[in-house]
Amino acid sequence: MSPNIALVTTPTRLSGLLAKFGTKGSARFRMQTARSNFLSTNHSAAAVVDANSDFDEYVNEDQQYETAVKTIRGDLEGLGYPVVVVPRNYISNFFFGMTEAVVVVGPDGLVANTAKYAGEIPIIGVNPMPERFDGVLLPFDVDQARRVVRQTLAGKANVREVTLADVSLSDGQSMLAFNDFFVGRSSHVSSRYVLYCDGKSETHSSSGVIISTGAGSTGWLSSVYHMTRGVGRRMGVPLDSPPQIPWNTDALCWVVREPFLSCDSQVDLVTGEIRAGNPLRLESLMPEGGVIFSDGIESDFLTFNSGTIAEFRIAETQSRLVT
Repeated sequence: MSPNIALVTTPTRLSGLLAKFGTKGSARFRMQTARSNFLSTNHSAAAVVDANSDFDEYVNEDQQYETAVKTIRGDLEGLGYPVVVVPRNYISNFFFGMTEAVVVVGPDGLVANTAKYAGEIPIIGVNPMPERFDGVLLPFDVDQARRVVRQTLAGKANVREVTLADVSLSDGQSMLAFNDFFVGRSSHVSSRYVLYCDGKSETHSSSGVIISTGAGSTGWLSSVYHMTRGVGRRMGVPLDSPPQIPWNTDALCWVVREPFLSCDSQVDLVTGEIRAGNPLRLESLMPEGGVIFSDGIESDFLTFNSGTIAEFRIAETQSRLVT
């Protein structure tokens, strides 16, 4: 392979429907039928109208996204490097070793998923639909992509370094996380494991453990703190606000979800920090169904069953987001 620019894309909602139902007509009919059957007979006419409106939104969204990708690809092809389109499902298998810059065409989560595999290659996040995507990780519009990529290739772009989390298993497997790791069961059954930190250990039965980076501290981690803060407020016990962690932090934060106190499970070690030389270790006590996945991608997971120990630490490499 020659040096290239990777253009990372994602399927739209319409493409998902077409993969399932084959044609637009069939997909529209399925939506109409489902809506009509769900509502009563007196509301069925309105339901069909609403279903048509929803489907038209899918079509418009698909057209807008595909137009954005086509425009960006055309703009980048004149920069002297071949442009390689990388669909979301192929990110984990794509060889980024010859890539000079990575352009991600939203949504925000696609940037997080790409960062785990792109290493220190600069990532340019482009927002194809500002009215739909928040754009926290997508600072650039479609018409800015060419200019920003040119600056990046010339080494003149502003870059924000982001700390990643790393997990390695006792069997040699490993994975990175841009936002967070989840450790637990693949179902809603309680997760069982031994937690080791700061020279202490506890046996837990819980809804799982979240290990968060600074970038992910406003996401899943914050929802746990909001829950506990709300319960504390209801009980008249004031609690601290969710932590605000810099994206280039030298620490990770972990928290146990819904720890259960019983004759053989404890609840003292439920939150803490991971720093250099001070990892978090979990030993699985689950004979089956134990998983570790990152950034909400449940389909891309490590098996975490009995006999497996996982060590979480700050990753040696940082992600580089162009700002």
